[in-house]
Amino acid sequence: MKVLHVITGLGRGGAEASLVKLVGALPGVRHRIVSLLPEGPLADAARAAGAEVTSLDIRGSLPGPGAFLRLVREIRDFAPDVVQTWLYHADLLGLAASRLAGDVPVAWNIRCSDMDFSLYRRTTRLVVRLLALFSTAPEAIISNSRAAVSHHQNIGYARRAFTVIPNGFDLDRFRPDPVVRKEMRASWGMRDDEPVAGYVGRLDAMKDIPLLCAALAAAAARTSGLRGVFCGQGLGPNHAKIRGVLAAHGLEERVLLLGPREDVPEVMTAFDCLVLSSRSEGFPNVLGEAMACGLPCVTTDAGDAALIVGDTGRVVQRRDANSLGTAVAEIFGLPPEERGILGLLARERVEREFSIKAMGAAYLNLWESLRKDMPVRS
Repeated sequence: MKVLHVITGLGRGGAEASLVKLVGALPGVRHRIVSLLPEGPLADAARAAGAEVTSLDIRGSLPGPGAFLRLVREIRDFAPDVVQTWLYHADLLGLAASRLAGDVPVAWNIRCSDMDFSLYRRTTRLVVRLLALFSTAPEAIISNSRAAVSHHQNIGYARRAFTVIPNGFDLDRFRPDPVVRKEMRASWGMRDDEPVAGYVGRLDAMKDIPLLCAALAAAAARTSGLRGVFCGQGLGPNHAKIRGVLAAHGLEERVLLLGPREDVPEVMTAFDCLVLSSRSEGFPNVLGEAMACGLPCVTTDAGDAALIVGDTGRVVQRRDANSLGTAVAEIFGLPPEERGILGLLARERVEREFSIKAMGAAYLNLWESLRKDMPVRS
């Protein structure tokens, strides 16, 4: 089987990481990835996993006719059995190009839920309106969360059958490691017994970093010596915006800013819990990754966060800093052995419910069904 993936870009994001994992999980499938934007940092990882990768190198907010026609040629030249698109702009362009290229089944992939579109470009809002209008056109729509299905149907997507395929996690890469934990903490100048709440993600309005900081400030008032570690794009020590947010909450000396890192699994092993403050998510990968590392998670109820965490952590309402801070303090108020048991249960839950193998099998079954349902080509 040949699958051509169209994705907005290959930066460090949940959809991009899931695509790379999917390629690695299905070595019997020939994958070609077409990135609309210039190649991002995950392009090499996708190649290492076994995919061919190319870029349309679109640099503006809208593609020109030349870029669109290059996508049409990519589809015709590769002659895939299925075109799998990822994220809004790729859903729209991939559908249009596939129809022009020939009789190729298309599966959209929607990843987010409850987005506040007022915080994004007008072109993004226009693209989503067009996708809702044409949402009966693709042969399948995949979502990684039930929350995303409900949200998109509420904003105008057709009330048709969606296929929900949760993300899968690499339990060999994300795992507890006491030795690495000690080494990582030593590199930060932290003792092994200091309470550390971690955040991994980019600086983005939907992640609600100001609320995270307010919650940590509230938790610190109830947790002696609490430290925070922030890891991700826009969260480096020289980024004025995040430093301003920390200063506003009196956290300048309490939170370590790492910026983007290639060793996220190792960073996570040094946390005692992970905190997610998002106001909008689909299926937040970071929760499953942290749980695989043996961490209890404290999260808002964005997207399918509650489904992922289950009873192995704490889930609170969105946009409620006091509740989030209280939940963090509750986790650190547990005896260390009880917190450790929560972490073990978290890893067991990921292994049982969210494996990469199960994710790959679900995608492959869907693609096979689309190929069988298409008329025979002349």
